[in-house]
Order: sequence, then structure tokens, then C-alpha cells
Amino acid sequence: MSKPTRSDERCVRRGGQGQLAADQADLGRGRADPPRHSKRLAQPSQDQPLMRKTPNRRLKVFQTQLGFYDSVVAAPSQAAALRAWGTRQNLFAEGAARLAADNAAVAAALDHPGTPLRRAVGSKAPFSLEPDLPDAPTTPRRNGAAPAKTAKAPAGSSKRPPDRRALDAAEARLGAINDRRVAEEADFDRRREALEAENERARQAWAMARAEAERAVERARAAYRERGG
Repeated sequence: MSKPTRSDERCVRRGGQGQLAADQADLGRGRADPPRHSKRLAQPSQDQPLMRKTPNRRLKVFQTQLGFYDSVVAAPSQAAALRAWGTRQNLFAEGAARLAADNAAVAAALDHPGTPLRRAVGSKAPFSLEPDLPDAPTTPRRNGAAPAKTAKAPAGSSKRPPDRRALDAAEARLGAINDRRVAEEADFDRRREALEAENERARQAWAMARAEAERAVERARAAYRERGG
């Protein structure tokens, strides 16, 4: 085998220098691998769910009669409506309260959620925060007829009132049952709100974990393609 001449060594050096120049040119054109630990802002993927506030609970509009006024209130439950009306009596169990069916009343109550609106009994006026005073009831008279006089009990006839202890006891039992149901509904409301809050926290944690996993997939896919995959 012949020994390499000086001209051959010069060709080798030129070739090495040419390759070095080509590598530097590639670096200048950005063909070099990016650093592994480069930081970039996290961008959510298109199908990532947007963070949103906990949705408000759906309101219902309930109606009852309180004294000389009809009242409506927008509340999430019967127990919440009773609290807004300021009563511990279960008006719904007694049939004295119900869902409102009048569209105008429903719209007015939804404009003031949690605040009872009123109007005079028998009035067609809209429900409001400061309704008009109800009309005083009048007793119709016949033409020319004098007002009826209240008959007085004859003197000496003192009749003892009937014993109502049994009635009082029955009403007390009914009141206790109604109070227990109101307390149960209030407890259900608190537990439902706690579950909704827990569900929202879990949804947010899932969304963040999914976004991070998607970014990891994008990085791995880009590295795979750079290696010729």
C-alpha cells in the first residue's frame, strides 16, 4: 500500500473544513436540535374545556298567601322559599304554597332571586317589593236596611268552652312533623351545594391534568418526528 502524499493530506483537511463549514451553516439555518429544557408558555388545546364558574342552581318560583298579600319568591327549593318567607311552617305540605303558574309573576320573581315579592290578595297588579295596600273589606247592605246588631247573650248563661287539649296536642304534633321536614330539606340543600363544589374542584383538576398530558404528548411527538419517525 502506498503512503499518502502531501496533496492527499491537504484534500482530507479541505474535506474536514468543508464539513465543518456545512455544519455551521446548518446551525445558522436553525437545523440544530432545540434544547431539551427550553421553556414555553402552556397553550391549551382546542378541545380542552374552558374553566368556568360554578353554575348557579336552577331557581323555581313558588307562591303563597301571607295575610292580605299574595307572595312569590324565586328559590332553588321549597325549604329555601320557606326561609325567604320567614316561616317555619311547611306551607307546601299543607297545600298553602305551590309553584307559580303566572308568567308575569315568574318573570318578576326571577328578577329578584331570593327576595319575596307581594301584591294584595285578589289584585291584578304586578308583584313588587312595595305593593299597594289592600282594600278594606266592606259588608254589603240592603237598600234601607239598618246594620245588623249583634245579639247579646242572656245574663246568667255562662257556658264553659269545650276542652281543646286534644286539638292542641294534635296541632303540636303536626307542627313538629313540618319543622322536621323543613330541617331535612335545609340539610339536603347544604349537602347538595357541598357536592356541587366538590364536583367543580374535581373538574378543574381533571382539566389541568389533561392539558399537561396533552402538552407532554405534543413534545414527545415532535421529538419522534425529529428523529425521523
